[in-house]
Amino acid sequence: MSHFNDFNNAQVAKLPNHLMQFIVAQNYEKYTPIDQAVWRYVMRQNYSYLKNVAYYPYIKGLQRAGLSIEHIPDLQTMNDNLGKIGWGAVTVDGFIPPAAFMEYQAYRVLVIAADIRQINHIEYTPAPDIIHESAGHAPIIADTDYNNYLSYFGSIGAKAMFSAKDFELYEAIRKLSILKEAVDADEFQIAKAEKELRYISENMGEPSEMALLGRLHWWTVEYGLIGTLENPKIYGAGLLSSIGESASCMQVDVAKLWYNIDTINYAYDITKPQPQLFVTETFQNLIDVLEEFADTMAFRKGGSESIMKAIACKNVATAVYSSGLQVSGIFTDMGINPKDEVTFIKTTGASALAFNGKQLESHGKDYHADGFSSPVGRLKDAEKALKDYNTTDLESAGIILGVETVLLFESGIKVVGTVKDILIRENKVILIAFNDCTVTESSGNILFKPEWGPYDMAVGEKIVSVFNGAADKDAYEEITLISGEKTHQITYDDKTLKLHALYKKVREIRESGENLEELDGIFKQLKTDHRQDWLCALEILEIIYHKKIYHQLEKEIQVYLEIKAGKELDHTKLINDGLHVIKNPVSQLLVED
Repeated sequence: MSHFNDFNNAQVAKLPNHLMQFIVAQNYEKYTPIDQAVWRYVMRQNYSYLKNVAYYPYIKGLQRAGLSIEHIPDLQTMNDNLGKIGWGAVTVDGFIPPAAFMEYQAYRVLVIAADIRQINHIEYTPAPDIIHESAGHAPIIADTDYNNYLSYFGSIGAKAMFSAKDFELYEAIRKLSILKEAVDADEFQIAKAEKELRYISENMGEPSEMALLGRLHWWTVEYGLIGTLENPKIYGAGLLSSIGESASCMQVDVAKLWYNIDTINYAYDITKPQPQLFVTETFQNLIDVLEEFADTMAFRKGGSESIMKAIACKNVATAVYSSGLQVSGIFTDMGINPKDEVTFIKTTGASALAFNGKQLESHGKDYHADGFSSPVGRLKDAEKALKDYNTTDLESAGIILGVETVLLFESGIKVVGTVKDILIRENKVILIAFNDCTVTESSGNILFKPEWGPYDMAVGEKIVSVFNGAADKDAYEEITLISGEKTHQITYDDKTLKLHALYKKVREIRESGENLEELDGIFKQLKTDHRQDWLCALEILEIIYHKKIYHQLEKEIQVYLEIKAGKELDHTKLINDGLHVIKNPVSQLLVED
């Protein structure tokens, strides 16, 4: 994939194909002067407030991640900086599937939504955007304990089992977030999508592993506090990038509880402020709680309960036999004995076999296009497990190439056929293939007939692990490497382009300190042609207030903005917050070195 840009970053370069397919080019030039002003406004607000409540030195963290308050970050600069601490960053298009998101984290790559929120969603946006991802997640990434937690979380999360409902929920959330951010959003469509999402989320049933992990992620990575219950500091990115909630969350009516394994019992609602938050004393405690939860998961437990999770998921999962053989596909059935042990497993539709995460040659989805089924368990009266048989053991059991043999399992399943192939990996027998094979249960029920072709029998007395997705994702998934070149070229009307030009001019005046006399004319243009805008006027006020010039114009803009704040309710807080940061400048740190 030659056009793939790894930004000369070691972590990005290591990404497998099935993760690369989500990456899109950042297209830095698409950010308008208004986008840049939105970034700067939010970052100044954040800094002004967060310098007192954030757990880590915010500005230092920003700089270590290659971010500034003045400009939307560009990916190359971020990667140059993150590379020094063993991380990388890529841009993607909005929401990506949760399992993929987790896997990026395991690879130590931050996933950043390339888009930036529109000015009318400046306080909070339901869709992921570059402010949330970079201003929220990136500054703290330099903390070693924290970034270890993030990558470990990713490696556990990538294995978590979903329920079929989780997939529906993901699709519904993605659909709604796209509708809401669309320029020509249709209110009726939005209301309908909201109703669908509400219906799905109210009927989720028993939470899956992924849903429970989602809660741990939410109460730590997004909404976590660290320190003491009386005086906690913020480290969660959701709080750090939401101007509104970072302030309200410290009030007493938001309960502060210790973070431990019981936190998985607290569901969350992304549309409402949080009623309680969880405080951890150290980042190590986050890893300990995660470890405790991981011990309950199917990828560590295996057995019938884990195959049940795979069947409920209705999507691709992988079951691992004790021999190490991995079976990937959509699980539809299993057999269990009175001791609740698995006696056979069955997938339907395209399936694949792998060992150590690598697909076995000629055992891909094309070969196992109609599913796979195989016994699990020991042979009747056997001294040892079949996987541990050596050449002599195999011969004395009659498992000899070209010879017809009968294998009877403890479960009563009987396999009769001519041995065609014996597959051995790392001194374990993992698969025996038969021609002219019949497989029957003790009830006489037929599981496989000779006319169905050759029979591949998996070897292993237990299912030791079950996890989400295919074992060898690059071989199994339909990988559509979407070129990073597709641009979201929004065409702006003439009026908007003129407003962009005014924002650009104000930035040039602020950064150069020259042509200050033009500010009066720019303000007049805003007042006559762009009455809906509030941010550009704030930026002009900021310049003249700090330069202590044009007192008459200063008063005029101040009055204009105060009247606007009084009349336009959705701008009241934004304008007042903006005025506050102008009047209470956040030390010289803002002038970054």
